[in-house]
Formats: sequence, C-alpha cells, structure tokens
Amino acid sequence: MIIVAESGSTKTNWFTGDKQEFHTMGFNPLFHKPDFIYQEMMKNKDLVGIRDKVDKVFFYGASCSSPERKQVIADAMKPFFEKAAIIQVDHDLKAAALGTYSGKPGITCILGTGSNSCLYDGEKIQQQVPALGYILGDEGSGAYFGKKIMALFLYDRLPEATAKLLRDKYGLSKEVIIDKVYQQPNANVFLASHAVVMSESPDKEFMDQLAFDGFSEFFEYHVCCFENYQQYPVHFVGSIAYFHEDVLRKVAAKFGNEFGVINRSPGPKLLEYHLENN
Repeated sequence: MIIVAESGSTKTNWFTGDKQEFHTMGFNPLFHKPDFIYQEMMKNKDLVGIRDKVDKVFFYGASCSSPERKQVIADAMKPFFEKAAIIQVDHDLKAAALGTYSGKPGITCILGTGSNSCLYDGEKIQQQVPALGYILGDEGSGAYFGKKIMALFLYDRLPEATAKLLRDKYGLSKEVIIDKVYQQPNANVFLASHAVVMSESPDKEFMDQLAFDGFSEFFEYHVCCFENYQQYPVHFVGSIAYFHEDVLRKVAAKFGNEFGVINRSPGPKLLEYHLENN
C-alpha cells in the first residue's frame, strides 16, 4: 500500500492508497530529530495499525530541501515503516507544485505556517528566492500574521474588541507572549496558531487590511521575482491561503495575475499522482 504525507511545521496530513486519512503534528527537520519524529508517529494508533501494510512512502515536508534534511525524515520513516521498499522524502514545494498543476506553467505558492513559492512547468521546479523562515521571511504566512498580531497587541495598536479576544479567549499577556516566543520551542507554530484571530476578530475591515498588506508583501518578494510573472496563473496551497481566498484574489488582481488553483492541502492530488505513476 502507498502512503503519502504532506507536512508543514504545524500538521502532517497522511493519505493512504485505500483512501484513509490520518493526521499527526508537523515534522520539520530543522527542529525535530529522527527519534522524536518516530515517537510522535507511534502515538497515532491509526498510523501504527497500518504501518506493516505500507510498502511505499512518499513524504513531502517543510525544510526538506537538502540531502541532509531529507535524511533526518528518512531516518524516522525507515524504522516506522519497516516493510516499505521505497521511502522518498522531498520538499513541500514539490508537493505544492504537483498538487496545483493545471496543465500549463504556473507560479505555486505555499501560505501555511510558513510561506514559499516556485515556478513549475510540469517537469521542472524553479525557485527564484530562498525561504528565509519565520524570523527573516515567511511573508504572508500564519507565522507572519501571528507575529504582526502579537506585536500590535503588545504595542496597544489593535482595536479593543480584538485585543479583548486575545486576552479573554487566548489568555495572552506580555509575559505569556515573551515566554512562548523567546523561551519555548516552536515559536513559529505558536505565532501561526494565532493567525486564526484574523477570522475570529469582529474587526473585519482592520483584519482584511492586515491580510491585504501581508499578501501584497508576499507577492512583491515571492511572485514578482519571476521574470514575466504576470503571464503565469498563481496557485496557492495552505490554510492561510484557503481561509483568506477573497483577499488573495484582490491582491492577485492588484499585481495583474490570473488567480489559479487554491487547495488547503495538496495531499489528495499527490495521492492521485503516485497511484497513477505507481
């Protein structure tokens, strides 16, 4: 049986050849060691239940862009899927490209916990600028918007209704935020988890403008970098893109791009791809 995994820094979506779907935490080789990944996978009873039936594993993940990082993931997959004859690890950009390809060249963008982009012509992936991560980059991502919201909250620049939401529902304060961001692991996941406030806030106009500005910055760095970028449709994967499609469409129009495919997860199309090319 084939299993396909599509992993961001927050969540991994697992899709099997017999149409089952499982979820675990996100695995990122920048932050996680093979033993940790293995132990976390062992906590998922459904995944453990089918592990001996899996003979082919295709894992696509955030930060899996070098042989060394791919090996971190492979070193966790091999002892877990002991009977798998094939274990392939690749970048989440490839997953996004395969999951949105519509038969002609296009720019595919990831807008989830982090952000990234590439130009895909059906055969070759071209990445024009590097993904710099949540500290230096990740424009338009969940971590980016979470960081913006946290800063505005601490600077007392949020509308009061939104600030109250952060205090009352999420129990946020300066002390909590500073501890989570500077003292605890996985600050990017903490920040990204609060991007949901953009949808929950009663201050829709304020949040739509925040989204518009953030997506515009993403386009400036990650779409306009491609030569003749306006001739390509722009596709998106990731929860941030999925839940803010209306604003994204406005930004794409602002930059003169055709709005293409948008998927919360490329996983189902990835599974189709690997079943067809089995």
